Amino acid sequence: MKKALKYTCVIILLLTGASCKKYLDITPDNLGTLDYAFRNRNEAENYLYSCYAYLQRMADVSSNPGFTTSSELIYSNTLDNYQGFNRTGFNLLRGNQTAANPGLNAWDGQEGSYSLFRSIRICNIMLENIDKPIDLSETEKKRWIAETKFLKAYYHYVLFKMYGPIPLIKTNLSISSTTDEVRIKRATVDESVAYIVSLLDEAAPDLPPVITSQATELGRVTSVIALSVKAEVLTTAASPLFNGNPDYAGFKDKDGVALFPAAFDAQKWRRAADAAKVAITAAEAQGIKLYTFIAPATVGKLSDSLKVTLDVQNAVTERWELNNEVIWATNPEFAHQGFATPRLTPKSAVNAFSNPSTFSAPIATQELFYTANGVPINEDKTWDYTGRNTIKTGDFASRYYIKEGYETIKGHFGREARFYADIAFDGGIWFGNGRYNQDDNSNPLYHVSARGNGLAAPSDNIRLNITGYWPKKLVSYASVYDDGFQQSQFRLPIIRLAGLYLLYAEALNEVNGPTAEVFSYLDLVRKRAGLKGVQESWAAFSRTPAKFNTKDGLRQIIHQERRIELCFEAQSGWDLRRWKELQSVLTAPIQGWSINNADAVNYYRPVTQFIPVFGIKDYLWPIKSYDLIVNPNLVQNPLW
Repeated sequence: MKKALKYTCVIILLLTGASCKKYLDITPDNLGTLDYAFRNRNEAENYLYSCYAYLQRMADVSSNPGFTTSSELIYSNTLDNYQGFNRTGFNLLRGNQTAANPGLNAWDGQEGSYSLFRSIRICNIMLENIDKPIDLSETEKKRWIAETKFLKAYYHYVLFKMYGPIPLIKTNLSISSTTDEVRIKRATVDESVAYIVSLLDEAAPDLPPVITSQATELGRVTSVIALSVKAEVLTTAASPLFNGNPDYAGFKDKDGVALFPAAFDAQKWRRAADAAKVAITAAEAQGIKLYTFIAPATVGKLSDSLKVTLDVQNAVTERWELNNEVIWATNPEFAHQGFATPRLTPKSAVNAFSNPSTFSAPIATQELFYTANGVPINEDKTWDYTGRNTIKTGDFASRYYIKEGYETIKGHFGREARFYADIAFDGGIWFGNGRYNQDDNSNPLYHVSARGNGLAAPSDNIRLNITGYWPKKLVSYASVYDDGFQQSQFRLPIIRLAGLYLLYAEALNEVNGPTAEVFSYLDLVRKRAGLKGVQESWAAFSRTPAKFNTKDGLRQIIHQERRIELCFEAQSGWDLRRWKELQSVLTAPIQGWSINNADAVNYYRPVTQFIPVFGIKDYLWPIKSYDLIVNPNLVQNPLW
């Protein structure tokens, strides 16, 4: 009965319009009724925007497990919610999650997250009342219904990624619902995926393929977005975590129904590949293509190497309306450039309090990136992997990447363009921050000075980078951190074409193994990054030159390619989960450099920041123990 009362109270609040007032002030005092909220087109449109409310929060990467639990970045444990930033998600890797108090609890909307079931209820209310506005045209109504169905599908999908089999809230419960009716059970994995996909299929035909009124509608859903999300949903369902996972073979509900499929189904990969190809075709038909940087008048002559790094970096940090690669991005803008920017000027060091510079990439993240030959650093037979941490001084040949005459390590030399585009390091060149001429000796490009009295070195025990690596990819080259922070705003991509290409290559390899088509999509992404194709690179430089000839070997290449290309974009955390690879990634300690030392020989000594805690149970979030008490039809996820 407590559960019934809880649901009844929620329904009453929704029916009185109280849920909307946190997003939009659309009803006068004492008139909080659905009839008022849907009395005309304008009021109904306000309610539609409330359905989008959770998406507004996606720009806050601190609440996105794909960002905080990927191990690509860590966050200082001495920095307690600095400037409102919530570190709960980052601390999950330290093993502080329990069933009694789950972190980033999207089920209930607690501990740094937001209740997605609440968002789903708002979407249901929208669908139930869409016929009420008398001045709403049939064309707009069809589009709004499609948008709402998409959002409803997406919210179910995020829950599915976190919790696996979930209750499907197809319609809102009536205020007269019985106790048994409000005790909703979890659907199976296959039922959950089928329902999410059905909503996307219903939505896509009635959505516009592209947003034409960008000034007023950028951020609203398109058919290309819906098709791309469908491809991602089906790829997730086909992946090892959800497709015949032996760890969950005995996981059943209270009625003995198996919640996970017992056997691997190869056809799931075929459906994923087909969906990805449809999405790619639809995207390309709308002029979506891989981004290349077009230098504005403020930028001087660019070397080929710097041009490629800006192709890569700006594929993320270019404004959405100018970026022809982005399919879907967060709205509003990315709010954490100051967390990803080292201090580069004397004034920025004085104003250290204004931006903490605390997003820290572990050593393992920088070692993920290839050599300039396009193969992993531990496979390249021409690259000194064993001596990668020995000291080397910046030379003329590397001057556009590393400060000439500056002591750093050999591991920072001879790397691919994405390494220099994505990661800032001690001695590394920073193109931008107000300096855009690579050959202006009187006003040279900035470099990161992270040792001793260097501007980017620790200023105290709070505003510091604890590894010596910054996620440069998350900062626009046009942003300036000097006397305060002048940000060139951008929206963090949720889906961009390069990711879709790699998704298709992954699914196609799982269906057919290595084929010319798989390599063609992989190589499109690599070419933009200035690399040769997979076959040419491995044959010429890898210690395992035939690796790409088998499905297993090419799978490893595709996974690493995806982790590199989408690094710091809130994707790898989800990928590593669905691949069941996050546990193996987190077996090693999380390390950085000895940041409080001034001399290079002492600075470049690995220091363990913490030992990650991650086991089989951590692939899925626990349902809060209290929820299992009030709804005895729910079952807890395995091992929690």
